[in-house]
Amino acid sequence: MQGAGIHLPCHGAGVILLATDARGCPHLHARFRDQGGNPELGFPNLFWGNVFSGGWLSVLTTLLDIAVISFILYKLIMLVKGTRAWQILWGLALFFLLIFVSDKLQLYTLNWLLRTVLPLGPVAIVILFYPELRHALEEMGRLGFWGRGFSFLGKEEMATMIDEVVKLATRLSRGKVGALIVIEREIGLDNIVATGTRLDALVSQDLLHTVFFPGSPLHDGAAVIRSNRVLAVGCTLPLSDSPHISTMIHTRHKAAVGVTEQSDAVVVVVSEETGTISLAVEGRLERGLDADSLRERLQRLLIPQERSGAPGYRMLFRKHSAQQERQKAPAGDSRPAAEPAAQETQTGSGSA
Repeated sequence: MQGAGIHLPCHGAGVILLATDARGCPHLHARFRDQGGNPELGFPNLFWGNVFSGGWLSVLTTLLDIAVISFILYKLIMLVKGTRAWQILWGLALFFLLIFVSDKLQLYTLNWLLRTVLPLGPVAIVILFYPELRHALEEMGRLGFWGRGFSFLGKEEMATMIDEVVKLATRLSRGKVGALIVIEREIGLDNIVATGTRLDALVSQDLLHTVFFPGSPLHDGAAVIRSNRVLAVGCTLPLSDSPHISTMIHTRHKAAVGVTEQSDAVVVVVSEETGTISLAVEGRLERGLDADSLRERLQRLLIPQERSGAPGYRMLFRKHSAQQERQKAPAGDSRPAAEPAAQETQTGSGSA
């Protein structure tokens, strides 16, 4: 019956009224009195009253709760921003907005239909967000999430490996020999290593030049490097399915972008047609790099830097720091993968 409700005592200073409207929907009403007997303190006072009633410990617990939820929401937004899931989120926001508007405008049929479909939401989210959910779980499992670095090498050993890769890329660029060099960071690439030929040798420009030399049975695949060792060669990489990638970027570069969308790997690409050196990281393609700019980018990405502050703060501002680094790069050195690129010859079967 409309207006009927149950009165519940609350802290001895007021009541909480559970009532129903004309459609039978329950509503919560709260009325409180302060110590002076003044009525109508309002429902928000119930929350803040509980927060401060427990002393400073209760306040700190509440602030910690808010901080954790804010951090999780921030990380979720950063994970999906710029991806297909970002557009799906806007669609979900519109869906819930329609539910709210239809309820306020008393569009009962539309509101009933939307609320009937709503229970299917969790299943639909799992299906639509499967790649993004997998990526989110991988991010949570990364060693760097708790402040640890991905490399167990010393700075000198890592610098030596980077120097070998830069020399190789420059050498291949002069001869217009195509190459894909995948450098593993925190997320393991064992599934990609399994598609190629195991090597497990120290990184050497002469060794990799032999692998990528035209005519070699493994030159169309990718070489995977972990620390300072070449784990495998002739590996097949997943192609990017991003709708923002230019159609002028062909298989080799799409494969480089694809593996960086699914992991935190860094990929050095040498064009077979133009000899252009590119770097793929975080689903973006930086083109037109020379030896110096390539070495500088690899050092920033691979060599652990001295950092201060708690790991949580480093994670919170990691992407902002990466954006600042890209802005510091010389003009023309960094372009998003969505920008038109020079025509490149398609080679191999999904990894060249």
